[in-house]
Amino acid sequence: MYSFSTSVNDTIQNASPSQSDWIFHHILDSRELSLQPITTIQLPEISLFGLDISITKHVVYLWIVAVFLIITLILSARKYNKTLIPKGFSNLIEIIIVFIRDEIVKPTVGEKYKKYLPYLLTVFFFIISCNIIGLLPYGSTPTGNLAVTATLAIFSFFAIQISGILQHGIVGYFKGLAPKGINPLLLIIIIPIEILSLFTKPFALAIRLFANMTAGHIALMVLLSIIFLFKKFLFAEIAVIPMSIAFSIFIDLLEILVALIQAYIFTMLTSLFIGLAIHQEH
Repeated sequence: MYSFSTSVNDTIQNASPSQSDWIFHHILDSRELSLQPITTIQLPEISLFGLDISITKHVVYLWIVAVFLIITLILSARKYNKTLIPKGFSNLIEIIIVFIRDEIVKPTVGEKYKKYLPYLLTVFFFIISCNIIGLLPYGSTPTGNLAVTATLAIFSFFAIQISGILQHGIVGYFKGLAPKGINPLLLIIIIPIEILSLFTKPFALAIRLFANMTAGHIALMVLLSIIFLFKKFLFAEIAVIPMSIAFSIFIDLLEILVALIQAYIFTMLTSLFIGLAIHQEH
């Protein structure tokens, strides 16, 4: 037992950086596109006024997602204009749009939902596409990058505040943060908490999406790494390979479900926060 654990530790400690860092190499952003065993594409480094605005792997996949959504949604809209009975992919898009409109936006935003529906639909389709593309061969998940999820959260933050200001005015909106009829002494505590909550809501959106998408990929890579951990032990490796692959397939299928759920949760919570900003009396 001692010799087995010692050999395993030696395997880990003697691993080269390229071997020990392969999990994080798959998850983290980089300035190259790895298409092994075919090739590796080095992405250009760009500096503007001293700022590093280099193109990275996640930026490339953000562009791919944007182009994919523009093409597919425009084609679906054109097909829908030709007939009121969509088929195939256009029918799937219609089902998703109707679901988000009737089950998420209408109940949370209220009668003025049409004003915010385009933004919320964009958020959902963009996040689900970014989540799914990371599960494809040679793919990478942009929503596993905190900068991407933070940017999405910042857009939602402004959408929430603007919706409240449009409904109540600047003074009325911030005045409405304090509940009516509350003891003035409690305002010393309530007002800072309410102001802080304006920022904690989008912060929670960013961290939740980032953490869930990153955790799934780490779990998948760790399960696959078990095979290489036991590579020095022939019979152990043979026994571990089927179990490792089976669990990896299960996690991969679970990741598809997580990708859908996280897009739904981000959209639903953003819509809910917009509704709370509009209907402060509730």
